[in-house]
Amino acid sequence: MNISRRRGAIATFITMGVLLVGLAVALQVGWIILNERTVAFVVLGIILFAILIAGVVLNTIFLVREVRRNERQDSFLNAVTHELKTPIASIRLYLETLQRRPVDEAKRQEFYRIMLADSDRLLATVEQVLKAGEQGQRRRKQQRSIAEMEPLVADCVAVALQRYRLPAAAIVLEPVSAGVHLPVLANLEDLRTAISNLLDNAVKYSPEGVQVRCRLDIVDYTSVALTIQDTGVGIPADHLKRIFHRFYRVPGRAMVTIKGTGLGLFIVRSIARQHGGDVTATSEGLSSGTTMTLRLPLANPANAPVQTNSASESVAS
Repeated sequence: MNISRRRGAIATFITMGVLLVGLAVALQVGWIILNERTVAFVVLGIILFAILIAGVVLNTIFLVREVRRNERQDSFLNAVTHELKTPIASIRLYLETLQRRPVDEAKRQEFYRIMLADSDRLLATVEQVLKAGEQGQRRRKQQRSIAEMEPLVADCVAVALQRYRLPAAAIVLEPVSAGVHLPVLANLEDLRTAISNLLDNAVKYSPEGVQVRCRLDIVDYTSVALTIQDTGVGIPADHLKRIFHRFYRVPGRAMVTIKGTGLGLFIVRSIARQHGGDVTATSEGLSSGTTMTLRLPLANPANAPVQTNSASESVAS
């Protein structure tokens, strides 16, 4: 019902805009006919007509965008509510079971494992929402230092394999040529978050089996590009740019069954742009997989502080 009401509201705004434009055209034609012998009045009428048309068009565009933005925010709230409510309900259920009746040690340990997994899911959702709030604002100051991309990506791959309990062959990082260094000047925590979000997406949107390949390349001798390619559900061409908007999720039956808040790729793009880079997506369409490319400028180690944090530290995104 909400979707149909929003579509009706959009159709109403567009119809009103068209009717107002038609009325303005009729008034303008009448003005010109009545004042066809007075050039000054005709010119003034044309100028006012142009201003009126521009105002009506801009107002209609603004209203339609607001309706769509509200729709994305409602979808986000529904997704976050589900992401928060489901693990809480699960944890409560297992706690009530442990409280009401005796459980053997093996079953008890299984309950503990499930509750820990649910708490991790709950924490990840909260952290993602908080991270999106941080990225939505301009940050005054960031502590950045030199970090090598290859060990950082390798560590994020290891964390993803462990988190989703996948075999090593599920996510493969192609080795970089010997002696090649790929340093970037970055905030280590933010860069980990961006890479982890891309890997999480590649895994989540591969329901038929995870086959992800990661590659690092130097582009134009000035940038490093991290390419993450999966064989998952794919993305229609007309959604490739919109997926980086806040709260946006690609509509469709395959996407409905996959959990998410619509914030992951927005966070990736925000982090990439704050570091002077960008992220892009390519796909041949549904069921054809997706390729995400994160591009960052290469750093000059001689002109930047040395990275003090180890690239092998595991930080949950």
